[in-house]
Amino acid sequence: MSNSKIQMPNKIQNPNNKNQKQKYDLEERTAKFGESMIEFAKGLSRNVVNNPLISQVVRSSTSIGANYMEADGAESKSDFRHKIAICKKESKETRHWLRMIAKANPDKVDECRELWKEANELALIFSAIMRKR
Repeated sequence: MSNSKIQMPNKIQNPNNKNQKQKYDLEERTAKFGESMIEFAKGLSRNVVNNPLISQVVRSSTSIGANYMEADGAESKSDFRHKIAICKKESKETRHWLRMIAKANPDKVDECRELWKEANELALIFSAIMRKR
């Protein structure tokens, strides 16, 4: 068996550059985002304010990839749309928790801003997928 990567249905064209041939693997992108959020959360200090925020942001951010995997294996078009809608919802929820973490941890504002941008891009991608299906 070849070691080459098999083209899977979870590949999309970069929405920012229609002429670009490179494709982005949404399954990998959502997994990497979840991993980044876990690493970020590990660096936050544990206290009465941060503890619930950490729990919430880890749940919502890692749920994006899990629900994308569910969508990729959907049994029907309506099941697919439902799972993609959950991905969008979790992406938006992650933006909210990042905003709260930035407020509670002024020293983490720049990191939160970068992670917020990725969560926002994911929400936009899932919105576009929903419009096309």
